[in-house]
Amino acid sequence: MPTPADTAQAPHSIEDAVPLEPALMLAKVESWAIGFQRLLPNIAVALVVLVIFILVAWLVQKSFRGWAKRRDRANLGEVLGSFLKWVVILAGTLIALTIVIPSLNPGDLVAGLGIGSVAIGFAFKDILQNWLAGVLLLLRQPFRPGDQIIVTGHEGTVQRIETRATIIKTYDGRDIIVPNADVYSNAVTVNTAHERRRSEYDVGIGYGDSIEEARAVILAAVADVPGIEPDPEPEVLVWELASATVNLRVRWWTNSRRSDVIRTRSAVLEAVKSALDEAGIDMPFETQVMLFHDQTEETDGVRGKQREGWPRRPGEAVPRPRAGLRNGPVARGGGAEEAQATASRATAGDE
Repeated sequence: MPTPADTAQAPHSIEDAVPLEPALMLAKVESWAIGFQRLLPNIAVALVVLVIFILVAWLVQKSFRGWAKRRDRANLGEVLGSFLKWVVILAGTLIALTIVIPSLNPGDLVAGLGIGSVAIGFAFKDILQNWLAGVLLLLRQPFRPGDQIIVTGHEGTVQRIETRATIIKTYDGRDIIVPNADVYSNAVTVNTAHERRRSEYDVGIGYGDSIEEARAVILAAVADVPGIEPDPEPEVLVWELASATVNLRVRWWTNSRRSDVIRTRSAVLEAVKSALDEAGIDMPFETQVMLFHDQTEETDGVRGKQREGWPRRPGEAVPRPRAGLRNGPVARGGGAEEAQATASRATAGDE
């Protein structure tokens, strides 16, 4: 009989821990094969059911796409049609699993999927958010493919709305991919929301020119420009009395497409410029008057008497210098001009 010491020192092999019995292993494999044979009818039925659901899902997708296309909402049909297809396939997969495994409770499986969906939702938050925003954009339809919009500083023509992003083609031939969540949560300017769009431009005329004559000339010039909508009619409004000009705001309506707006604007400006030149109406340049004086004269600061930097008129008396400066160059009668000349000579001497 072995002692406890011999037992502690004896090595333990895998054969001692798990005895290898080929007969037992073969019996186990045979039981699996028999079980698989018994499930073969269920598997066949499950495959048939799954194929039927796949066909139904394809028909649902095709029908929904056709319904959306007939209502000019093909983009919505593509997104929701694909979603409905996968919902039907998922339902068919659950039914097929319950046929193969009768002990499987669909309620428990759905509950497990619900718990798992929470983790999936956190993991794919941005993807799901963009998908939901895309569906809402397609359902509410604030704009459609083909509309020209401005969103998050990007401007162009909407190509399509996908499950993740909105594709915008810029006017210079590039694509901008904007996430649907950004489109849905930011302000969007839809330039083609209506058939007509108003444009405007400010034209400055001289203060000595007649406003009525300028208005008549501008309206006549704008009326001959192709692309101008007759209703509402173009108009010219006095908009600002600026420092050098009387600004008239010219407003007109065109088709809302950008190409029409840009080309018509160019034609309007060219026609207005030519018409005003032909009528002899002045379009003055912006002018600014800058006056400099050194605050050395007795009249500086006295309204109506100070010269504001203007030179003396012929025969005008030289203003007396301010107290404290009468022994300087101004006291000799040269005024600001002689003071400046003296400073120049002093600078030349230093050089």
